[in-house]
Amino acid sequence: MVEVTAGFVRDSLPRRDPEGHKGTFGKVHILAGAVGFTGAPALASQAAVRTGSGLVSLSVPADIWPVLAVKCLESMPAPVPPFPALLEKMNGCDAVLIGPGLGRSRKTDVRTLRLVERVQPPLVLDADGINAVSEHIDVLDARRGRLTVLTPHDGEFLRLTRGKGIGPDREGAAVAFARQYGCVLVLKGHRTITAFPDGDSFVNTTGNPGMAKGGSGDVLAGMILSLLGQGLPPKQAVPAAVWLHGRAGDLAAEELGEYGMTPGDLLDRIPAAIQRCMD
Repeated sequence: MVEVTAGFVRDSLPRRDPEGHKGTFGKVHILAGAVGFTGAPALASQAAVRTGSGLVSLSVPADIWPVLAVKCLESMPAPVPPFPALLEKMNGCDAVLIGPGLGRSRKTDVRTLRLVERVQPPLVLDADGINAVSEHIDVLDARRGRLTVLTPHDGEFLRLTRGKGIGPDREGAAVAFARQYGCVLVLKGHRTITAFPDGDSFVNTTGNPGMAKGGSGDVLAGMILSLLGQGLPPKQAVPAAVWLHGRAGDLAAEELGEYGMTPGDLLDRIPAAIQRCMD
C-alpha cells in the first residue's frame, strides 16, 4: 500500500500549459441535486472549478434549477434534459459525476443505471449514485474496460457489499471489492483508502474530524472529477484528489478550528492546498 504524501501529489500534478485555454483543462459534467438538496451540486461543481477544470456543466431537476443558477457563478447549471440529450452531453465530456444530492426514486434510479451502462468517459459515482448501483451491483460489469470510481463511506459500502461491510481489514475489503467489480474504490474515512482493480492501493495522510460534516463528500467527488477530466492517470488523479481534499480541510482547521469549519471552507482552501504543494 502506497502512503500518499505531498511529494506524491506534487509529482502527480502537471504544470498548467501556458498556451492552454478552457478546453485544454477538461470539460466535465455533473448530474446531481433534488428538492431539499441544492447544496450538494453547488459544492461538487465549485470543487471541480477550484481544482482546475476548464468547463463544468451541471444538470439538476427543473424544480431547483433557479436556485443553482444563483448559487453557481463559474459552472453552468441547466435543467436535466431528456435522456438521449443527457447521455450525448455526458459522452461529449472528459469525465462525469453522478450522485451528489440526487435523491432516490424509481425513475431516478433507472436513469442512473442506464447512464452507468452507457456513459463512455471516466465516471465517478457518489452518494445516491452509489445507492442506486448497490441494488443492481451487476451493472458494474457493463463498465469493465471503462474507468469507474465509487466513493462510499462505511454505510454506503455496507450497502454495496449486501451487508458484509468492512471487517477488521479496511484495505483488504477495499481491494477485494475493486478487484471483483473492476472499479476504483475510494473508501472514505480516517486514512481514506483508494483501491484499484489490479490490487494496488493508496492510503491518505491528510484530513481531520472537522471534515465530518454533510457536504464534505460532495467536495471530494468534484475534486476527483476535475483531476480525471484534466487527463491525469487514475492512479495519480484519485489519490491526489483525496490528499488535496484532506489538506484543504487541515488548512481550514488551522485557521478556523475543527468545530466551526464547513465544507464551504474546504472549497475556499483548495487553491492554497494545491499551490503550497506545488511550490
